[in-house]
Amino acid sequence: MSSQPAPCSSAGWPAQEASAQIVVTGMSVTTAFGRGTSALADGLATGQSAFGQSLRFDTRRCRVGVAAELAGDPKLGPELGAVIEQACAGAGLDATDRADVDLFLALHTDAGSARDPAARDVIGDTPAEISVATGLPYPARIYTTACVAASTALADAATLIRSGRVQRVLIAAGYLVDLDSFWLFDAGRTLAADGQVRPFSAGRQGLLLGDGLAAVVLEDAAAARARGATPLVRLAGWGRAGDAYHVCQPRPDGTGLARAVAAALRRGGIDGSQVGYINANATGTIFADSSEAAAIALAFGDQAASIPVSSTKALHGHALEASALVEFVVTALTLRSGSLPVNAGFLGTDPACRLDLVLDEARQVHARYAMSLNAAFGGANTALLLEAA
Repeated sequence: MSSQPAPCSSAGWPAQEASAQIVVTGMSVTTAFGRGTSALADGLATGQSAFGQSLRFDTRRCRVGVAAELAGDPKLGPELGAVIEQACAGAGLDATDRADVDLFLALHTDAGSARDPAARDVIGDTPAEISVATGLPYPARIYTTACVAASTALADAATLIRSGRVQRVLIAAGYLVDLDSFWLFDAGRTLAADGQVRPFSAGRQGLLLGDGLAAVVLEDAAAARARGATPLVRLAGWGRAGDAYHVCQPRPDGTGLARAVAAALRRGGIDGSQVGYINANATGTIFADSSEAAAIALAFGDQAASIPVSSTKALHGHALEASALVEFVVTALTLRSGSLPVNAGFLGTDPACRLDLVLDEARQVHARYAMSLNAAFGGANTALLLEAA
């Protein structure tokens, strides 16, 4: 049996399945840059990160004390409720509409609740709080699958809509930097000791955590038109694949992620040459970034060198289970504005990461398609293909 990875181009796949188009009609986001899509867009445009000394808990015994945090004392339930309200308002969903909307929720597990035998479940009362506050039914699905939780929720929602089983789904995700996760990543020496995330860069030292909450209304395009909603972007394709390689390290040759990319291109019915921007998962860690660069090269072939790439985790931090939805919103904003966010923190070229990185300042393009990539411990990989509306 050959040890070479299987080809990962979209050629040879069956023709795109004939089914509903899927659009985003509402979205909102909160990061350390502030609340709302405008705050995020303005923060990305500066090219300056939101990292600073963590004030949420005592980090004096930690190796690293830096994170990207909202000011004050934010609470997960109210913050998630706020972004859901904003997304619903943007999509024009009134109280009657909401009663028929499935809610898919991606959350970081609450370690404190997990240790408490009296706790109802590991995510506490947050889902019930959100349901009461927003008028949405109790979440139909709750995802806690590490850093692809939100992108898995998006892919599941899109599959249900495309199959005609539902007309719209609201996907929401939230993470606020917490003590347990911070200590775990710090103890594992995964946090960047120099206080900067440097995706794909020589000298990169690791990731940094950041607050992130987002909500997206995904909808059948015909149903959106019928009620007069305006599409913001289209979700043209999605793909998922597993590495089955290592519990926390990605497969070095990038095969798993490349297969996810190929599936997204196939569903979108396009060639890789039409992708005008990739929002990378790159966390600033040694093995993950080089594996992702290999995946991009494998999936896009000769075209890989000409596709602009950046990872905005260098600006807003890693929001764990919520990261994929925050970065989906980033990618949507990029398509709408034509401004590609900078790949911040870059020190020099790593021969294992030869990509067309957006460096120094935002780059202006007019792309029709963009892709958002995410990967998680356990070898889970996702790719989401967005199309300008």
